[in-house]
Amino acid sequence: MRRIALLVGLLAILAPCRAASGAIEITLAPAADNPASPRMGDRLAFHSAITNSGTEPIAGVLVWLTLVETDPENPQPVDLEDWSDRRSVTQEVLEPGQTLAADWPLRLIQAGRYEVIVQALDASAGGLAASPPVAFTVAPKPVVESARVLPVAAGVPLFIIALLGLRYFTRFGRKPV
Repeated sequence: MRRIALLVGLLAILAPCRAASGAIEITLAPAADNPASPRMGDRLAFHSAITNSGTEPIAGVLVWLTLVETDPENPQPVDLEDWSDRRSVTQEVLEPGQTLAADWPLRLIQAGRYEVIVQALDASAGGLAASPPVAFTVAPKPVVESARVLPVAAGVPLFIIALLGLRYFTRFGRKPV
């Protein structure tokens, strides 16, 4: 629990961070068509807007998505290799008042509680900013579905019995009394 508090505290400090050449502000929101109760295998999307609210252009903006598992017993960052094919966005120059929009698709591969955060780096001045975290929970998906298993579980033994019965009757046939 202390790790989560430390992470949230660090993000609260970094979120309003002002770069030397201007100010980077980030908003992050889930897509409107995301499932209300996401399960493993579903896809989520998040939309972010990175705005230069300063008076100077910002050169070399690098934006990336961070996914954090917020399990109280083991909070940890998650490697996005299997979760998303989009890991970062770059912009050569972000003019004052200009907004860079970025969409972040995620494929949910593991059940648990998570938060996503978008961070931006002003490469020219070394300033860092972060969005407020967006939390979501991924429900497990049942691996075995009875509608698919029952026909196989009942059908295979019945099929084998039918084959054995057919073989018996064709081999020995009916004997006269």
